[in-house]
Amino acid sequence: MDIKELFTRSFGYRPEVIASAPGRVNLIGEHIDYSQGYVLPFAIDAVTKCAIAVRSDRRIRIISAQKENEIIESNLGNIAVKQGSAWSKYVYGVIWAMEIDSGLDIHVDGRVPLGAGLSSSAALECSLATALDHLFHLERSPVELARLAQRAENDYVGVPCGIMDQSISLMGRAGYGLLLDCQDLSTRHVKIDFAAQNLKLLIIDTQVHHALSDGGYAKRRQSCEQVAKIFSIPSLRQLSMVNLLAHKSKLSDIEFKRARHGVSEMARVLEAVEVLEGKDFGALGQLLNRSHDSLRDDYEVSCPELDLAVTTALKGGALGARMVGGGFGGSAIALINEGDAGAISLAIERAFAGKGFKAPRFFDSLPSDGAKVIS
Repeated sequence: MDIKELFTRSFGYRPEVIASAPGRVNLIGEHIDYSQGYVLPFAIDAVTKCAIAVRSDRRIRIISAQKENEIIESNLGNIAVKQGSAWSKYVYGVIWAMEIDSGLDIHVDGRVPLGAGLSSSAALECSLATALDHLFHLERSPVELARLAQRAENDYVGVPCGIMDQSISLMGRAGYGLLLDCQDLSTRHVKIDFAAQNLKLLIIDTQVHHALSDGGYAKRRQSCEQVAKIFSIPSLRQLSMVNLLAHKSKLSDIEFKRARHGVSEMARVLEAVEVLEGKDFGALGQLLNRSHDSLRDDYEVSCPELDLAVTTALKGGALGARMVGGGFGGSAIALINEGDAGAISLAIERAFAGKGFKAPRFFDSLPSDGAKVIS
């Protein structure tokens, strides 16, 4: 049953607008968007759809196809004081950030795997933001919508995320990654053509679900901000590796490690753009490996399941592999030859079983389009 039918069955009338927005894979550039760095994500073909209609009162009714169609009810007064729980806060946050002053009926159908590091939250925020922008004729640009969706997650939900996830969900283009400068939100689409080289990007969902609101993410962001304060600069974007190493004594061991990841990861992103444009996928694989090592050792956001997925993929012949997303669980990616997909997936399954881990899931995606109004 499609979302229009779901909405009609739940609320008794047809929706006015339906919009969709995708999740994302970040090819490289992890945990540096909030330090004003460069990132290189692409939109995936898994999307969240949102169907909405205006009510004549100030009530907000929300239903999710993934939550057994239970109706969650609130009103604009409660939203103004930031009430709500769990996933509904993402919906309320967007309504609050966009300053919508009308009751709404909202039906959500989220097909981006939850907790897998593929940004299901941004897909939800951006599908709703796109639908509301169209419904109320707000004519906000993709950059403006990205900032509003980020504000919803930062200030309403309480997750101190950067703006990468919302940007790619709104601005993705089929066949391209998005080089995003998180300092000024300027963008450039970068061709990603794995298929022409008989390669594919295998996505490995460890099924270790993570929650970025539990404090680990926030602590790492705080460490980066503290380093910037010590160096009297706006963010790690203005810090070179030479300067960081020369003044290592100013920092605690933890602060130095967090900063070393941030500075080195920003450099890896720009190098990745160069090797993609030169179609040097072997070099790209090495950059993915170094990114994972840095996230595991300096940023300490990996976990045993992610490390096992990466090492097993590399043993199976992957050109490169790394964890993606906020960490502490979620997914890894592996750049592999198409013909190796079955063998590598089976090897990872067996390795997980051997450690007593929950069985992983596998999927892949080509770079896909961003948010859009469907009807």
